[in-house]
Amino acid sequence: MILTFLGADHEVTGSCHFIQVGDKKVLVDCGMEQGKDIYVNQELPVLAGEIDYIFLTHAHIDHSGLIPLMVKQGFKGQVFATRATCDLCNIMLRDSAHIQEFEAEWRNRKAKRSGEAPYEPIYTMDDAVAACELLVPVDYDCMVKICDEISVRYEDAGHLLGSASIKMFLTEGEEKRTIIFSGDVGNINKPIIKDPTPMDGADYVLIESTYGDRLHGDRPDYVGALARILNETFERGGNVVIPSFAVGRTQEMLYFLRIIKKENMVPGFPHFQVYVDSPLAVEATNVFNNNIIDCFDDETMELINQGINPLRFEGLNVSVTTQDSIAINEDMKPKVILSASGMCEAGRIRHHLKHNLWREECTVLFVGYQAVGTLGRSLLEGAKSVKLFGEEIAVNAHIENLKGVSGHADQKGLINWMESMMKKPDKVFVVHGEDQVCDTFAELLSKQHGYDTYAPYSGTEFDLISGELIKEGIPQRIAEKAKKRRANGIYDNLVSAGNRLMAVIKRNEGGANKDLARFTSQIQSLCDKWDR
Repeated sequence: MILTFLGADHEVTGSCHFIQVGDKKVLVDCGMEQGKDIYVNQELPVLAGEIDYIFLTHAHIDHSGLIPLMVKQGFKGQVFATRATCDLCNIMLRDSAHIQEFEAEWRNRKAKRSGEAPYEPIYTMDDAVAACELLVPVDYDCMVKICDEISVRYEDAGHLLGSASIKMFLTEGEEKRTIIFSGDVGNINKPIIKDPTPMDGADYVLIESTYGDRLHGDRPDYVGALARILNETFERGGNVVIPSFAVGRTQEMLYFLRIIKKENMVPGFPHFQVYVDSPLAVEATNVFNNNIIDCFDDETMELINQGINPLRFEGLNVSVTTQDSIAINEDMKPKVILSASGMCEAGRIRHHLKHNLWREECTVLFVGYQAVGTLGRSLLEGAKSVKLFGEEIAVNAHIENLKGVSGHADQKGLINWMESMMKKPDKVFVVHGEDQVCDTFAELLSKQHGYDTYAPYSGTEFDLISGELIKEGIPQRIAEKAKKRRANGIYDNLVSAGNRLMAVIKRNEGGANKDLARFTSQIQSLCDKWDR
């Protein structure tokens, strides 16, 4: 009964945990590492064909994004998730594949002109569709027997529509153990969705630590702060551009904007337009509307019962086609533009930043966590210029951050989640936090709250029966991992170029001319230079 940590260990993306129990091998989450190279050289940490099941805590790509790659490389098992998570994955994984295919098409047009090796997406739409066909919906608060060795119970984590903490019941011979995977623990009093459900405890607990070293503070007046930013920006004649996660954060912003419209909190511009420029966000909002009973909180249900849709209002526009998106920046009237992705690493938001960052009358408003190494983080940290689509763009726009709008519990929320457990765990593993934050939160839980804690690095193996550490992972910083992925990508390109070279050589078999002789000499010179 072995637990191996494979992702989101001393970092906040790429969540993945591997359990071997009896002859069964399972993953809890299988996420992409978000950042500068999100769609480049992502690697699976396991042999896909050997995995029997995947248990998914929620639909965010840093928890689900590599499942299509698992399918592409031979995974044929089942993927268990809540009903809302299954619905969201059906659109989010397809969207991820679409972005990759679109980028591959764009890159290959350039590669063809420059003679570079073709670029291939890590997975395609067919892989994403095949992955979605393996999704198995489960209900909250229900014990589900998966096989003789494994049963699970999903509880609402309050982080995202359909998000869950998973309690897993493991049996190996006469030995039984329980383990809780927190997933991402939600912030309390968020609009629309419920607060996290308290867990009853387990032998082992894995807890995220995204905000494990800080407090959100008193709940801000989100509506008032947003109204202030709208008023100031519109009076300057600019746009408010909000890089927003298509699922969760976009719906929260719509919730706040409906209130601002209803209360006429932007009196100088009462009919301002709001554009949701993300096909994914549009589909995700429909998923929200289809999962009201299971996931909405009491306040939102009260609006629903009054016949009020909390996510719709006058002046709301949705952009689906590319032409719709282009038209937004051709209209010079002040407006709100909500567009994915939330960390500015992909999607239509990059086009909107290109058109608005250089304009000092505009505002770019961040409303969610920005991981290290992302464009969003660079802007928040004061970058004076950024490169978008090969062009250097000056950052003249006002950069604002709506602090406290987080889908994650803060330090106090995480501690309360732990302390609500009736059974105190034998060991707590602190994961899913930036490097120093993991250690800080682990130390806090240990010294001030009496937990036996450990903040593992990727590659750490732990025996759940004996309670002993088998192998320690090796510290590896995000920048080092990104450098390794880039190096692997360069090697792959070299192999591709070599294969292309062989194809050219074979096509010229039997030929004897000066060009071939010169070509041969050049190849020999390169080999002499590097084979030393």
